[in-house]
Amino acid sequence: MARPESVQKEGSELVERLVHINRVAKVVKGGRRFGFAALVVVGDGRGRVGFGHGKAREVPEAIQKATEAAKKSMIRVPLRQGRTLHHDIKGRHGAGKVLLRTAVQGTGIIAGGPMRAVFECLGVQDVVTKSMGSANPYNMIRATFDALKRQVSPRHVATIRGKKISDIVARRGDKATDQ
Repeated sequence: MARPESVQKEGSELVERLVHINRVAKVVKGGRRFGFAALVVVGDGRGRVGFGHGKAREVPEAIQKATEAAKKSMIRVPLRQGRTLHHDIKGRHGAGKVLLRTAVQGTGIIAGGPMRAVFECLGVQDVVTKSMGSANPYNMIRATFDALKRQVSPRHVATIRGKKISDIVARRGDKATDQ
Protein backbone atom coordinates (compact mmCIF):
# COMPACT_ATOMS: atom_id res chain seq x y z
CA MET A 1 0.00 0.00 0.00
CA ALA A 2 1.36 3.41 -0.95
CA ARG A 3 1.49 6.49 1.22
CA PRO A 4 -0.72 9.42 0.25
CA GLU A 5 1.14 12.18 -1.53
CA SER A 6 0.46 15.68 -2.74
CA VAL A 7 0.99 16.61 -6.36
CA GLN A 8 0.86 20.16 -7.77
CA LYS A 9 0.55 20.26 -11.55
CA GLU A 10 2.40 23.05 -13.32
CA GLY A 11 0.26 25.37 -15.41
CA SER A 12 -2.90 24.35 -13.57
CA GLU A 13 -4.15 25.63 -10.26
CA LEU A 14 -5.63 22.32 -9.14
CA VAL A 15 -4.19 20.51 -6.13
CA GLU A 16 -4.26 16.71 -6.36
CA ARG A 17 -3.99 14.38 -3.39
CA LEU A 18 -3.61 10.63 -3.71
CA VAL A 19 -5.67 9.24 -0.82
CA HIS A 20 -5.51 5.47 -1.27
CA ILE A 21 -4.14 2.79 -3.59
CA ASN A 22 -5.49 -0.75 -3.41
CA ARG A 23 -3.97 -3.77 -5.15
CA VAL A 24 -6.65 -6.12 -6.42
CA ALA A 25 -6.18 -9.61 -7.85
CA LYS A 26 -8.22 -11.51 -10.39
CA VAL A 27 -7.70 -15.26 -10.33
CA VAL A 28 -7.49 -16.71 -13.83
CA LYS A 29 -6.51 -20.09 -15.28
CA GLY A 30 -2.77 -19.29 -15.31
CA GLY A 31 -2.62 -17.70 -11.83
CA ARG A 32 -3.39 -14.22 -10.58
CA ARG A 33 -3.67 -10.99 -12.54
CA PHE A 34 -2.95 -7.93 -10.45
CA GLY A 35 -4.51 -4.53 -10.93
CA PHE A 36 -4.63 -1.31 -8.95
CA ALA A 37 -7.44 0.93 -7.76
CA ALA A 38 -6.68 4.58 -6.86
CA LEU A 39 -8.70 7.15 -4.92
CA VAL A 40 -7.78 10.79 -5.65
CA VAL A 41 -9.07 14.13 -4.36
CA VAL A 42 -8.72 17.27 -6.53
CA GLY A 43 -9.43 20.87 -5.53
CA ASP A 44 -8.62 24.45 -6.44
CA GLY A 45 -8.00 25.66 -2.88
CA ARG A 46 -10.79 28.24 -3.20
CA GLY A 47 -13.98 26.29 -2.53
CA ARG A 48 -14.13 23.66 -5.28
CA VAL A 49 -13.32 20.00 -4.68
CA GLY A 50 -13.99 16.60 -6.24
CA PHE A 51 -12.97 12.97 -5.84
CA GLY A 52 -12.48 10.16 -8.28
CA HIS A 53 -11.79 6.46 -8.42
CA GLY A 54 -9.77 4.78 -11.16
CA LYS A 55 -8.72 1.20 -11.85
CA ALA A 56 -5.98 -0.05 -14.18
CA ARG A 57 -3.24 -2.66 -14.51
CA GLU A 58 -0.55 -0.09 -13.60
CA VAL A 59 -0.49 2.45 -10.75
CA PRO A 60 0.15 5.62 -12.84
CA GLU A 61 -2.73 4.79 -15.18
CA ALA A 62 -5.07 4.22 -12.22
CA ILE A 63 -4.05 7.56 -10.69
CA GLN A 64 -4.58 9.33 -14.02
CA LYS A 65 -8.06 7.82 -14.44
CA ALA A 66 -8.98 8.75 -10.86
CA THR A 67 -7.75 12.33 -11.39
CA GLU A 68 -9.85 12.74 -14.53
CA ALA A 69 -12.92 11.38 -12.71
CA ALA A 70 -12.25 13.78 -9.80
CA LYS A 71 -12.05 16.79 -12.14
CA LYS A 72 -15.42 15.85 -13.66
CA SER A 73 -17.13 15.48 -10.28
CA MET A 74 -16.06 18.79 -8.68
CA ILE A 75 -18.56 20.61 -6.45
CA ARG A 76 -18.56 24.16 -5.05
CA VAL A 77 -18.69 24.54 -1.27
CA PRO A 78 -19.50 27.92 0.35
CA LEU A 79 -16.82 28.91 2.88
CA ARG A 80 -16.97 31.49 5.65
CA GLN A 81 -14.20 34.09 5.16
CA GLY A 82 -12.58 31.62 2.74
CA ARG A 83 -11.15 29.63 5.66
CA THR A 84 -13.85 27.56 7.45
CA LEU A 85 -17.36 26.15 7.12
CA HIS A 86 -20.52 28.18 7.77
CA HIS A 87 -22.12 25.69 10.15
CA ASP A 88 -21.65 22.28 11.79
CA ILE A 89 -22.99 19.36 9.79
CA LYS A 90 -23.10 15.56 9.74
CA GLY A 91 -22.60 13.41 6.68
CA ARG A 92 -23.23 9.77 6.02
CA HIS A 93 -22.56 7.21 3.33
CA GLY A 94 -23.03 3.52 4.06
CA ALA A 95 -21.32 2.79 7.37
CA GLY A 96 -19.20 5.94 7.08
CA LYS A 97 -20.37 8.76 9.36
CA VAL A 98 -18.57 12.08 9.77
CA LEU A 99 -19.10 15.23 11.82
CA LEU A 100 -17.73 18.53 10.46
CA ARG A 101 -17.49 21.54 12.78
CA THR A 102 -16.52 25.13 12.20
CA ALA A 103 -13.45 26.38 14.03
CA VAL A 104 -11.94 29.70 15.08
CA GLN A 105 -9.00 31.14 13.20
CA GLY A 106 -5.71 29.43 14.01
CA THR A 107 -7.21 26.02 14.81
CA GLY A 108 -5.93 24.34 11.66
CA ILE A 109 -7.26 21.21 9.98
CA ILE A 110 -8.04 18.68 12.68
CA ALA A 111 -8.98 15.71 10.54
CA GLY A 112 -7.60 12.30 9.86
CA GLY A 113 -6.54 10.61 6.67
CA PRO A 114 -8.97 10.95 3.78
CA MET A 115 -10.89 13.89 5.29
CA ARG A 116 -7.66 15.90 5.68
CA ALA A 117 -6.97 15.51 1.96
CA VAL A 118 -10.46 16.83 1.13
CA PHE A 119 -10.07 19.95 3.28
CA GLU A 120 -6.55 20.69 2.07
CA CYS A 121 -7.72 20.56 -1.55
CA LEU A 122 -10.85 22.57 -0.71
CA GLY A 123 -8.85 25.39 0.82
CA VAL A 124 -10.29 25.16 4.33
CA GLN A 125 -7.77 26.29 6.95
CA ASP A 126 -9.75 25.82 10.19
CA VAL A 127 -12.04 22.84 10.77
CA VAL A 128 -12.57 20.13 13.37
CA THR A 129 -13.83 16.75 12.16
CA LYS A 130 -14.67 13.38 13.62
CA SER A 131 -15.15 10.09 11.83
CA MET A 132 -17.64 8.05 13.83
CA GLY A 133 -18.24 5.14 11.50
CA SER A 134 -16.26 3.09 9.05
CA ALA A 135 -12.54 3.70 8.51
CA ASN A 136 -12.93 2.72 4.84
CA PRO A 137 -11.45 5.67 2.87
CA TYR A 138 -14.08 5.44 0.11
CA ASN A 139 -16.98 5.69 2.57
CA MET A 140 -15.24 8.44 4.58
CA ILE A 141 -14.73 10.55 1.45
CA ARG A 142 -18.31 10.01 0.27
CA ALA A 143 -19.69 10.85 3.74
CA THR A 144 -17.58 14.03 3.79
CA PHE A 145 -18.90 15.03 0.37
CA ASP A 146 -22.46 14.28 1.55
CA ALA A 147 -21.96 16.80 4.36
CA LEU A 148 -20.24 19.37 2.13
CA LYS A 149 -23.05 19.22 -0.45
CA ARG A 150 -25.53 20.19 2.29
CA GLN A 151 -23.45 23.18 3.43
CA VAL A 152 -25.38 26.42 2.76
CA SER A 153 -24.28 30.02 3.11
CA PRO A 154 -26.24 32.64 5.07
CA ARG A 155 -26.62 34.63 1.84
CA HIS A 156 -28.40 31.70 0.18
CA VAL A 157 -30.68 31.16 3.21
CA ALA A 158 -31.49 34.90 3.31
CA THR A 159 -32.50 34.95 -0.36
CA ILE A 160 -34.71 31.88 0.09
CA ARG A 161 -36.44 33.36 3.14
CA GLY A 162 -36.61 36.89 1.76
CA LYS A 163 -34.68 38.38 4.68
CA LYS A 164 -31.47 40.29 5.22
CA ILE A 165 -28.25 38.44 5.91
CA SER A 166 -27.92 40.24 9.25
CA ASP A 167 -31.25 38.71 10.35
CA ILE A 168 -29.90 35.21 9.63
CA VAL A 169 -26.42 35.57 11.12
CA ALA A 170 -26.28 36.28 14.84
CA ARG A 171 -23.46 38.57 15.93
CA ARG A 172 -20.69 36.79 17.83
CA GLY A 173 -20.86 38.85 21.04
CA ASP A 174 -24.65 39.28 21.20
CA LYS A 175 -26.83 37.19 23.47
CA ALA A 176 -30.41 36.29 22.58
CA THR A 177 -32.86 38.73 24.19
CA ASP A 178 -35.64 36.19 24.67
CA GLN A 179 -33.73 33.96 27.12
